[in-house]
Amino acid sequence: MDGPGRDPSTFPPYLYEAYRATTRRAPKQPLIPLPHTLSEITGPGPALSGALHQTVQGAASAEDSDLTTNMGTGTEAMGERIIVTGRVLDEGGTPLPNTLIEIWQANAAGRYRHRVDQHHAPLDPNFLGYGRCLTTKDGAYRLVTIRPGAYPWQNHPNAWRPAHIHFSLFGSSWVSRLVTQMYFPGDPLQPLDPIFNSVPAAARARLIAQYAHDVTQDGYALGFRFDIVLHGPNATPFEPYETAQRATR
Repeated sequence: MDGPGRDPSTFPPYLYEAYRATTRRAPKQPLIPLPHTLSEITGPGPALSGALHQTVQGAASAEDSDLTTNMGTGTEAMGERIIVTGRVLDEGGTPLPNTLIEIWQANAAGRYRHRVDQHHAPLDPNFLGYGRCLTTKDGAYRLVTIRPGAYPWQNHPNAWRPAHIHFSLFGSSWVSRLVTQMYFPGDPLQPLDPIFNSVPAAARARLIAQYAHDVTQDGYALGFRFDIVLHGPNATPFEPYETAQRATR
């Protein structure tokens, strides 16, 4: 999903000076494609067989997909409940089943459950901030969570990250991975955020979920739809700066 040949009209550059951390992370030399070995072309999706496949697939239980309760304390997390749903598609619009989706996010006060995050906002003892699920045979997924809060970061003076949810997707192999962020419609912080604005203007709307009244549940939670396209001209932008760690960005 990423690499030297990625479409510059969709994907952000490795070096985007307004996002200061990229000056340390961006490669200094042109990337060199390497041939994939068996360990890269197999992974947690359908191509993987044996015990590891069963372990990864079996790890995503129904309880994992509800971040309001998956802390396991018996008390629901605080904040505005939301339902996030959508489909994972290839470039031709074909749904992709058995895709492992992991999400992580700040709580309603804008704080991560992460040792690096020392933001002066309360931690919710009933909110883990991490969840996962597998897509269905129709490529669909559904997650219940809390709408995350904005939070300050030290990129520039008075810098605040807009509300967002981190997504990590694993397909049929370890190299078929997408890491991206989902934003919310109408957020006034988006025009001020260098991470969001490092994405080419024509592709930014693909990172913004749409309010979905048909997903909203009466008296329970607002619904948002966020489809993810893994390849092609309508691909969801990949975030090259993100790591596998659940960092506070």
